[in-house]
Amino acid sequence: MDASITQKIPKFLETLHLAEEPVGLFYTDTAPETSLKPPLMEPPTPEREQKGEINWQNVFGSFSCVMGLIWRARKKKGVACFSADRPGCPGGSFFLGFHKPQTETILNYVTTGIPGWSEGEHYCESPDALRAIFATLDPRPATGKFCVVKPLSLFADDEDPAVVIFFSRPEPLCGLHQFATYVTNDPESVMSPWSAACGSIAAWPMHYTARKLNKAVLGGWDPSARKFFPPDELSFAVPYSMFMTMLERYEQSFLTTDTWAKVVKKAARSDKTWNRVKG
Repeated sequence: MDASITQKIPKFLETLHLAEEPVGLFYTDTAPETSLKPPLMEPPTPEREQKGEINWQNVFGSFSCVMGLIWRARKKKGVACFSADRPGCPGGSFFLGFHKPQTETILNYVTTGIPGWSEGEHYCESPDALRAIFATLDPRPATGKFCVVKPLSLFADDEDPAVVIFFSRPEPLCGLHQFATYVTNDPESVMSPWSAACGSIAAWPMHYTARKLNKAVLGGWDPSARKFFPPDELSFAVPYSMFMTMLERYEQSFLTTDTWAKVVKKAARSDKTWNRVKG
């Protein structure tokens, strides 16, 4: 990432009253020297499922939520790294682009359950309904061996994120939401489709980008992943190109007005309520 870009980020975050630096997600064939990684997992692919080769007890025994690992990396201001043999969980493997379509076992697990094994999560009414949703999403295959998530300040000069991800409570988030339309002139610039939390920061943003749609994705709604978000926090993921436009144009927007200053004061009261130290 060019140094001229990273130099603009602190003032932009201060204007939004965002205490935490956003992270970038990208794919690479080079493993980070140091990173947090999920445990090894046998590939939860439909091909292996059809052959009866998946030991689901072992798969779920090595379960590690993608958002949980990212949360740990956020707290350490470090790096999280995923791969086909370390995807975190079967859902993460799908949403990060390491395999598709999703297995029948997971389609049942997320919906109506599996008799004698799982009561199901009931996030969709049926496996067929979920299968249709996944076909619409159609995650873009991983473009490298590793999916890396790290703070923007840790990006090397020759690295650029595919997606920039903010984590925010409502007041700063309202600025990001409204500002997305300012820089795109699109009243539907922010999408919030159904997804696991990791799909909202990876699969859906890249789904729109692959279709030449300049969209931000509001996420973090997944009840199973809420334990890895502080109270009232959501994710806001934007393509890197939109992020760069935001950095260039925020000083001409409402983010420098008295109206926004009043929102910032409210955000400061929120910090005090939650004992959240800015900076």
